[in-house]
Amino acid sequence: MARTQTKSLFTADLIVPAIGDAFKKLNPKELVRNPVMFVTACVALLLTILINTGGDGLSLGFKLQLVVWLWLTVLFGTFAEALAEGRGKAQAASLRATKAELTAKRLKGDRLEDVAASLLRAGDVVVVKTGELIPADGEVIAGVASVNEAAITGESAPVIREAGGDRSAVTAGTRVISDEIRVRVTADPGQGFLDRMIALVEGAQRQKTPNEIALTILLVGLTIIFLIAVGTIPAFASYAGGKIPVAILAALLITLIPTTIAALLSAIGIAGMDRLVRFNVLAKSGRAVEAAGDIDVLLLDKTGTITIGDRQASEFRAVGGVSPEALAEAALLASLADETPEGRSIVVLARERFGIRTADLPIDAEIIPFTAQTRISGVKTGGSLIQKGAVDSILKANPGSGQTAAATELRRVTDEIARAGGTPLAVAQDGRLLGAIFLKDVVKAGIRERFGELRTMGIRTVMITGDNPLTAAAIAAEAGVDDFLAQATPEDKLALIRKEQQGGRLVAMCGDGTNDAPALAQADVGVAMNTGTQAAREAGNMVDLDSDPTKLIEVVGLGKQLLMTRGALTTFSVANDVAKYFAIIPAMFVVLYPGLGVLNVMGLATPQSAILSAIIFNAIIIPMLVPLALRGVAYKPMAAGPLLARNLAVYGLGGLVAPFIGIKLIDLAVGGLGLA
Repeated sequence: MARTQTKSLFTADLIVPAIGDAFKKLNPKELVRNPVMFVTACVALLLTILINTGGDGLSLGFKLQLVVWLWLTVLFGTFAEALAEGRGKAQAASLRATKAELTAKRLKGDRLEDVAASLLRAGDVVVVKTGELIPADGEVIAGVASVNEAAITGESAPVIREAGGDRSAVTAGTRVISDEIRVRVTADPGQGFLDRMIALVEGAQRQKTPNEIALTILLVGLTIIFLIAVGTIPAFASYAGGKIPVAILAALLITLIPTTIAALLSAIGIAGMDRLVRFNVLAKSGRAVEAAGDIDVLLLDKTGTITIGDRQASEFRAVGGVSPEALAEAALLASLADETPEGRSIVVLARERFGIRTADLPIDAEIIPFTAQTRISGVKTGGSLIQKGAVDSILKANPGSGQTAAATELRRVTDEIARAGGTPLAVAQDGRLLGAIFLKDVVKAGIRERFGELRTMGIRTVMITGDNPLTAAAIAAEAGVDDFLAQATPEDKLALIRKEQQGGRLVAMCGDGTNDAPALAQADVGVAMNTGTQAAREAGNMVDLDSDPTKLIEVVGLGKQLLMTRGALTTFSVANDVAKYFAIIPAMFVVLYPGLGVLNVMGLATPQSAILSAIIFNAIIIPMLVPLALRGVAYKPMAAGPLLARNLAVYGLGGLVAPFIGIKLIDLAVGGLGLA
């Protein structure tokens, strides 16, 4: 399976622009979106203004170092976000390269006119021939062609796009490599799939998720609490007969507030969506990525999702003494005008199995088109009527055949086909039942094993299909899903999703057809197949560019990884702060309260060295954690309890130990260099 290429974290073409963007993000309008870093910047600005004030007992060099490291703390935070966004911009630049100005052959009446693709509007019809790029998003309305979608999906193997069914959607910038198709444009300029994809991977439309908003509120709350706490310290110092300099109070505030997680929070969310793009999944919102991490139930449309999508004729089963060859010849005549994949497969099977060479219908032939009401198609020729369609519909249309031995045999044959996981089509000629065509659904390779992986992750899989219960049961057993819903209408799908959601479960839906659109819109995570219709892709909040329904395994894993990364770094940040308190608080008050010297468990050289070391560590830990924030914490499927215990042990204990070691080493360096 192809993966969209992404750049390494630390390359010059990513880091250099990120450094420039980090300075741009110092704009107060940008910075205020991150309240904790905004407070840090305000404190740094205050100390910058007050740096030349005397009478506080602190040297200019010491205060200058504090100012520099405070500004670096802010810059490291903006750099983390800029680097995460830079990866998305690099991805978007690659996509934009596929969207150069194209020329389209627009159909006007009976003639073609060359126009710029930017002038196309929804509803226009264009003709695309072999070797040409598809100029705009649209639906194939005539013809069938192989299309190279590597520019979008990274997958080199061509795909088939054809009129009718659920494989009609085409995307601007992809190339037709065989045959010719007519495409009806479905999007105005600037509103196509590729345009939205570029905007999304650039992060321009990324909004904070509920989890991220809740964590931001918590961080703001902690910042306000510590602002109040630090604001009361001068009064306590005055009561004790002393005075604490503003620079020291500022250093205490910055080490108290959760700068580490605040600096990395936005980068974690951006990186989560970026990791999905690497798996060829386009998420339209961060909310969808997070919801994927808590999915309980996965609903999958059968056709085109679990199965390849195009049912293929595999056998002719004659009844009532009719020869298989006579059945095949009648089926071929009824299918010559049928442009559906199933109709074409019937023609191919009749020619290959029995050598029938009829290529065209007689001149006097009258085609009977398929309708959803009759569920029958066919042809009238030479005074003879040949019908092909659903078994019940054929029997209903020919009342005299319903009680015959042939009808009994036909029901037995069609039941066997259904139990084998196939779809039976009955064929009748002039009221006489000829037999059934075995249409076989082909289950996608390896899907059973992948569904097993979902089961181990605690996700129940449910196949939804319009087929009869016998066919549905056979396909469900072959695919390895946990349950199925047969003869389902769009309303049934919607009702099932709402029922699961009312039971407190988060539901994901994979689908590719227009009839899946309501369910995709209702689901907590709606994953539309890229091979599907425009309506399905619009309704889903994710689009799988590889059209692989089991991709939800990666989507769920990445959702859980996003939540775990945020939780792990929050745990690390809180534990980190505890250790910093042991460095800076004793140093602040040891002059006023000599007894606090026993809390100097790190054995830091001087109060000034302790304060400076804590501030330096507070700044440099941010860029050190950037790779983890962008890469994400490794996810392994396991129960919530062991997972929590592991994270507490690794990131909680690590966050507690790292500052003790780091601050002590910095203190030794500060003392050795005579910086404090």
